[in-house]
Amino acid sequence: MAPFSLMLQSSPFSLTPKLSLHHLRRPSQITCYSPPSSPDPPPTTIRPPHHRRPAEVNIREEAALLHSSSGNNNHGFSAKYVPFSPDPASVDPSESYSLDEVVYRSQSGGLLDVQHDMEALKKFDGEYWKNLFDSRVGRTTWPYGSGVWSKKEWVLPEIDSDHIVSVFEGNSNLFWAERLGKECLGGMNDLWVKHCGISHTGSFKDLGMTVLVSQVNHLRRMKNPRPIVGVGCASTGDTSAALSAYCAAAGIPAIVFLPANRISVAQLVQPIANGAVVISLDTDFDGCMRLIREVTAELPIYLANSLNSLRLEGQKTAAVEILQQFDWEVPDWVIVPGGNLGNIYAFYKGFYMCKELGLVDRIPRLVCAQAANANPLYLHYKSGWSDFKPITASTTFASAIQIGDPVSIERAVFALKNSNGIVEEATEEELMDATAQADLTGMFTCPHTGVALVALAKLRKSGVIGPTDRTIVVSTAHGLKFTQSKVDYHRADIQDMTCRHANPPVEVKADFGSVMDALKKKLPSFGHK
Repeated sequence: MAPFSLMLQSSPFSLTPKLSLHHLRRPSQITCYSPPSSPDPPPTTIRPPHHRRPAEVNIREEAALLHSSSGNNNHGFSAKYVPFSPDPASVDPSESYSLDEVVYRSQSGGLLDVQHDMEALKKFDGEYWKNLFDSRVGRTTWPYGSGVWSKKEWVLPEIDSDHIVSVFEGNSNLFWAERLGKECLGGMNDLWVKHCGISHTGSFKDLGMTVLVSQVNHLRRMKNPRPIVGVGCASTGDTSAALSAYCAAAGIPAIVFLPANRISVAQLVQPIANGAVVISLDTDFDGCMRLIREVTAELPIYLANSLNSLRLEGQKTAAVEILQQFDWEVPDWVIVPGGNLGNIYAFYKGFYMCKELGLVDRIPRLVCAQAANANPLYLHYKSGWSDFKPITASTTFASAIQIGDPVSIERAVFALKNSNGIVEEATEEELMDATAQADLTGMFTCPHTGVALVALAKLRKSGVIGPTDRTIVVSTAHGLKFTQSKVDYHRADIQDMTCRHANPPVEVKADFGSVMDALKKKLPSFGHK
């Protein structure tokens, strides 16, 4: 019997969601609101109604014209690097860095965080920000057609729009997992999957990479005694794909270090196709990460891994987007797969900013889901947050989170503690069964989403998550990147795994009788009158 399925009786609860479908989309024409006492509002630079851009003017040029004519260039928003600390009072307030500096660590060697001028942002109330962000959805005006850059004031407020490198990423859909919730999770009626993998390169990494590469593009246009010659990363597959695509779009060299024979063919071919310099190393991700740090310390190559806090500024917009899609209602739970652990902090930061700036009055509880073969955060959580110990990660089908020494461990712990969060784990058999079972209800999920679904199933079975709790599972990559693991599963060709939901093709002779016999076996009701 599948460990993912819950052994519950038929739920007496209604399957009607808390909101009707028309609530999922705000009207396309919304007048932006500005508080009467506010100073000059930030420019919206939205194309006027019924205005067609001249054929000889591209969208960048149009944006520059609209921006210069708005007269609102001095909005006063800013951001800077500061040392990250779970205890902000312990940070030296004099230590900060311009985003135009190439710096990855604080003076003490700790992580950095991007800190926004919240007082400047608070000059505009929550209704203003909600209406501004909603007014940009579905537009082609540069750069607001992007789900990331539609929140530009909260991401990189000072960057020139002409320096932005974007493919209009984000704006990913919420999939109402009606059948999965009803049949496999004890009658859950408000279960949703946020498909962040439906993006340009097939993973959520696009959300952060547009920000990082945009800043690099900006830095390369500045006078610098040591010009940046390229951008580099260590990767288990998805980061390298995103970096390579955005660098190719901007004409910036990309250098990626990959662990040999540990990523899918689809993940390997993406950076190759986009022209990156691909270095395949006989080590795991942690070994690749150590080497790329050494290389970027010696050469003028900008480091693109999540050690760099710029990426989290883009990734946090997925949290804002979830709130938008629910008409600014806060879900009860958000479940995020975790490897290097930057994304769980990014979601927390996005929800926190929305609460702090008055868009919502609370934040959801966060769950970080790890593969049991790469579970240092889970072990840390189960120990009561005692001394963290890195591990040597074992091979997992959820290859993008096969990380034993996560860079963002402190960020993740902070996010979970401040959201009353939980950490769960999934074995290889559990995550593959969960992936297959979700696919059988209409999805096409990656193994990392399977990890998150196992966490959900365990929390449902224990009663921590209730049947009517609005729950979001974050799907971090597209299932098409992991087709080989799906093929092996449905062939029942995975060692020491039962593959309970395997659905192999049926091979029969090309004649009517053989086909009918096969159909009667697969569809028994056809055999009865």
